[in-house]
Amino acid sequence: MDTSLGHAFNEEAFQYLLGVHRRRSQRSDRPFLLLLVDLQQHGGLGVRIDAAIAKKLFSGLCRVLREADVIGWYREEKIAGAVLSDLGTGCSVDVPRQIEQRVAAMIRDDIPRDVGRRLQIRICQIQPKLMS
Repeated sequence: MDTSLGHAFNEEAFQYLLGVHRRRSQRSDRPFLLLLVDLQQHGGLGVRIDAAIAKKLFSGLCRVLREADVIGWYREEKIAGAVLSDLGTGCSVDVPRQIEQRVAAMIRDDIPRDVGRRLQIRICQIQPKLMS
């Protein structure tokens, strides 16, 4: 865990925990959500997220997501991620939309506008049957 970023894990730890959640999802036959946030350059290319923005981003994610969710670097300094598990037997279409709205609102409130409008939020529902 990177202590300079609060409760955010570094890439190695985050990828390890993502693997744990994938295996748990396969055993329980329950999906989970993977939230990814990256900074797009004007040409659509992903660029490095500087430390000050990363600190605000991870702090905000910790505030708007559940304590049980895993937050950290999906790709070090490039893509922030969160694993959202324990979604019950199924994940309605509304859950990812609600999460995206909460994260977008946090970005509008916490991140400078010129950077915030370049942050791309993606939420992927990971299905156990697709992981085999």
